[in-house]
Amino acid sequence: MEQQIGGVEARPPTAKGPLVSEKKRFSGWSGPKTAVGRQQERLGWFLVLPSLIVVFAVAIYPLFETFRLSFTNQRLASVREVRNVGWENYRNLFEDDQWWTAMRNTLVFTVSSVTIEAVLGMVVALTIHSQFRGRGLVRTSMLVPWAIPTVVSSLLWSWMLNDRYGVINSIFIRLGLMDADRNFSWITNRGTAMAAVVAIDVWKTTPFMALLLLAGLQIIPGDVYEAAHVDGASKWQQFWQMTLPLVKPALLVALIFRTMDSFRVFDLIYVLKQGSTDTMTVAIYTQQLLIQSSRLGAGSAAAVVVFLCIGLMVFGYSRLITVEEN
Repeated sequence: MEQQIGGVEARPPTAKGPLVSEKKRFSGWSGPKTAVGRQQERLGWFLVLPSLIVVFAVAIYPLFETFRLSFTNQRLASVREVRNVGWENYRNLFEDDQWWTAMRNTLVFTVSSVTIEAVLGMVVALTIHSQFRGRGLVRTSMLVPWAIPTVVSSLLWSWMLNDRYGVINSIFIRLGLMDADRNFSWITNRGTAMAAVVAIDVWKTTPFMALLLLAGLQIIPGDVYEAAHVDGASKWQQFWQMTLPLVKPALLVALIFRTMDSFRVFDLIYVLKQGSTDTMTVAIYTQQLLIQSSRLGAGSAAAVVVFLCIGLMVFGYSRLITVEEN
């Protein structure tokens, strides 16, 4: 019904008003409407499908299978009947003192190595980020420890730290810091075994940390430092108030990678110490249950706990990164 308002003809709103325009504006989010768009969407899924199949075959399916086996009493190469034992494997795991020893060693190794690597990595990154002669050669040589395979570097350091013919003892003897008739074994001694393992990991992985931090430093504009220099800010003030906040996203990414790698460390410690209790980590503990003891169900339970611990770490770092970005 039409009405006269102030001499102007007013019409009631129709279905073709603002609501229709809003609906049309957001209707494009439901998916492609044209034949070409649907064809491109099918092509995209077709190209991604092989990758999804590979991820499912090598990651998702083994993960679900590990969860399933953790509730059974299955053993490797055993003919006995497999039955569901519920939470027994997890209960036995948490009641095992050796598991908590391995967890404590893993946490000590992770916190110590990641902290030292972050500090040294920042120092190295700041050093090679500055202008000096031969910077390219230093950057290239810095990556040598990280490029060496872990097994090779572990054997190298085991020879260097040997109590009889190790070069480390020889250097200390020449410097007068050790008696010539004393053969000190850095790896087998319980008081220095973990420190030696952490030192080897720091030597190998600090270049990786420095490389990631260097990438973060190179995206900082030079005008920022020029303005701070004009304002009279010292180098120390520039680092704490400018460099560290701007490089923090790269630092958090580096910490995520290194924390996950350190928590699941296996090859380095296994080559140096085999299954020794003083440096046993959760990865070595799980390997002993799965392979040496053939307890597939109990080993799967330990693997699930390790997976959940790493998942919590990733979630914590993700939340931290989200807070920083906001």
